[in-house]
Amino acid sequence: MKLSCRCGQVQGEIAPHRAYARATCYCRDCRAYARWLGSEGLVDAAGGTDIVPMAPDGLRFTRGTEHLACMSLSPRGLLRWYAACCRTPLGNTPNDPGLFYLGVPVPCIAEPAETVDAAFGPAHHIVLNTESATGPVKSTPLAFAIGGFHIFRHIIAAKLRGRRNRTFFDDSGRPIREPAVLDKALRETLTNG
Repeated sequence: MKLSCRCGQVQGEIAPHRAYARATCYCRDCRAYARWLGSEGLVDAAGGTDIVPMAPDGLRFTRGTEHLACMSLSPRGLLRWYAACCRTPLGNTPNDPGLFYLGVPVPCIAEPAETVDAAFGPAHHIVLNTESATGPVKSTPLAFAIGGFHIFRHIIAAKLRGRRNRTFFDDSGRPIREPAVLDKALRETLTNG
């Protein structure tokens, strides 16, 4: 499946078989990140972000890696990767490359919605952080438990095998781009905005 930023300068490929699930996250941090990017269409009507959790080696960039950039809402927060050319979100990773996880925002998957649904399941099948939603959201406790177990199982198995995220980190374990960490005042403005 193709991945692309909005302007097309960053492109890549996603291996659907490396995906763990599909989830919609309603946390304040995901909304703050979308506000920081300043682009429409990154969150749904209730403030949720559509994500495909997957193994980092399931994403391969084919063009435009010079446009990759990284930010974090806090010094220990998730690393949020985006295309600097047009501020398209490309992925979220833990700041530890030993945690073999990548959350790919669905808006950067350059495929028709029905193709994305067929490959990863429907949007809103698993929802997270519903207490932070800005509108009514149906909770999915069983799907959340099953999906969470599936994700956790893959992360633990990768950890036991010594797998490391080499898509966004170098051999020494440092992010391939220095993350811009937001100061507290800006983070609070974005989180509460």
